[in-house]
Amino acid sequence: MRRIDSTDDIAEGLLALGQIDGRLTRVIELAGPVPLRRKPPGYAALAEIILSQMVSKASASALWRKLEQATGGISPETILGLSPEALREAGLSRTKAETLCRVGEAVLAGDLDLEHLCNLEARAAVRSMTAIKGVGPWTAEVYLLFCAGHPDVFPAGDVALQSATGHALSMETRPSQRDLAILSEGWSPWRGVAARLFWAYYATVMRRDATPVDA
Repeated sequence: MRRIDSTDDIAEGLLALGQIDGRLTRVIELAGPVPLRRKPPGYAALAEIILSQMVSKASASALWRKLEQATGGISPETILGLSPEALREAGLSRTKAETLCRVGEAVLAGDLDLEHLCNLEARAAVRSMTAIKGVGPWTAEVYLLFCAGHPDVFPAGDVALQSATGHALSMETRPSQRDLAILSEGWSPWRGVAARLFWAYYATVMRRDATPVDA
């Protein structure tokens, strides 16, 4: 599988996207530099993405810091070593705490190999991850983008991507998840770069930062 591993890969993808869809040429000009944003695969990276579900980027960062302080280092063992009360004191909702624990248990049991998933075809990897309660398609797709460098994943359920795409393409209303998923199919096999492009547009043009992971 071709991976998005470098800024050269991003540049190649942007050139291809401009040729695939002429509307994106202007988006590329306005968005400015498109960051790579890669994380080493593994439990800690997935935990960071889970913490960012349904909250602002600032809130997710605060949760991460508190959880690091509580654990001394985020891993399946340290998370499972905390009581439900300690997880709650770290600021986690019951849902997020239970999801982190389920993922940790699956990793330790050998039922979820987060590094091997990075080598799978996207649909198979998403199916494997979403079999765990609390891990939805958005979480799985973001993990594949930023930890596997998957070239052809577009998290259409991401509200920032919906807003950025609607704004950039002068759509009358913000596209729904279904509509954006259909639209993004036209950007294959570079949907992973297209997602990064619209997050960059969201930050540069719309002056908001909602990328699920930090650079």
